[in-house]
Amino acid sequence: MKNINNLSIVLILLAGIMFSGSSCKKTFFTNTNINPQAPASVGPNVQLSTVEIALGYTMGGDLTRFAGMLDQQIFGANSQSQTWYAYGLNPGNFDNLWPDLYTSTMENDYDLMKNADAASYNAYSGITRILMAYTLQIMVDCWGDIPYSQALRGAANLHPAYDPAPNLYDTISTLVDLGIAQLTDAKPGSIVPGSEDQIYLGNTTQWVKFGHAIKARLYMHQSKGNAAMAGNAITEIAQSFTSNADNAQYLFGNTQTSANPRYQFNRDRPGDETYANATISMQMKALKDPRFPIYFDEANDGLGLDPTGTHFGGLNNYYGSVSSPVEFITYEELLFMKAEATITISGDIATAQGYYDSAIVASMTKLGVAAGDISTYLAANGTLPGGSAAAITQIASQEYIALYLNPEAWSVWRRTNSPSLTPVSGNAVPRRLLYPQTEYSYNGTHVPSGVTLFSPKLFWDN
Repeated sequence: MKNINNLSIVLILLAGIMFSGSSCKKTFFTNTNINPQAPASVGPNVQLSTVEIALGYTMGGDLTRFAGMLDQQIFGANSQSQTWYAYGLNPGNFDNLWPDLYTSTMENDYDLMKNADAASYNAYSGITRILMAYTLQIMVDCWGDIPYSQALRGAANLHPAYDPAPNLYDTISTLVDLGIAQLTDAKPGSIVPGSEDQIYLGNTTQWVKFGHAIKARLYMHQSKGNAAMAGNAITEIAQSFTSNADNAQYLFGNTQTSANPRYQFNRDRPGDETYANATISMQMKALKDPRFPIYFDEANDGLGLDPTGTHFGGLNNYYGSVSSPVEFITYEELLFMKAEATITISGDIATAQGYYDSAIVASMTKLGVAAGDISTYLAANGTLPGGSAAAITQIASQEYIALYLNPEAWSVWRRTNSPSLTPVSGNAVPRRLLYPQTEYSYNGTHVPSGVTLFSPKLFWDN
């Protein structure tokens, strides 16, 4: 009984202390659940690096895998990859890619955009809109109609409607224009981006060029038989990249924990996907393309760490090493665009010839191909054929090679049907991705019906 009484006294005293100390401060109990190591808010520098790395990993990871297998730049040899390569895809296969683009990239970017706008950090605000425009363009070109105008609002709207793809192209263009206006504002803000910007290290001039490159791509996608769209593309190209130094890409680190996503996949899943036996590699061999040994490690394809210890499997160092870049839009892509657009506008193959050759040179120079090998390749493959259709076919086939492991290569093929690809199974090569199962499960009333890998085609795929 004595012990019970003593315990009661202690509890009463503790209760008195607690209530006396908290009678004027209602957060006594709630504060005990706050982690002092987890800040309630972070600066724009932290947010920007988070968005960029999410975009880099997603672009170089799942998006490259799906697009690369569908456009036959990657061979699916085993496991899931073998099934996907033969078009055995279902909505559940995209349950990671979709949120990686929406949640990890666009939602974080939207949050940064709001915070930067509120604080008048114009340089950050401009970058967020260029990143949003690029990510949105990638998503539209994979799925067509997607949620945007009602999306990215969290619990405020868990069932956003889908915006039509043509309208989203207009939205992307507007985002770029607003972003450029903010990036060129005389008042960049009291805080400006720097080393945390792994794409351009805070160089706003480069971000402006990236914005114009995005708009050039939008117009080029809509330029088939449309001289006005082709002309708009050339106008944007003139304000964009002027050398390989301008390329928009994400640069990965030199450690295993910050490695390029292709390196990580080949390290962890050796042999699931191979490269030197893909359709593109066969085409490059036939052309005696000097980029072949730069792209591919044929001797170690499908195996583990190569003898030099710098990469895994069949991708050689430029694309397969721990610090390899993931490319978004590059200088050679713009030059190929310019060659094609010139022919679409005027049929001037002679002028297009110069842009076409320059595009091949830019690609090979970036990769370190010797000048003599470049000259030899141009002598064999650098002359465009007569006739607009045939010339565009050749331009597209070379652009497809230059844009290796860039999902834009799939868009080039869809726009031009060049190079010629034989379906792995069935009678057709897929022209779009499926909506993820999570959308059917949680936002099913808005998901477009009747979607397959082959139809309906995207609005620009004509």
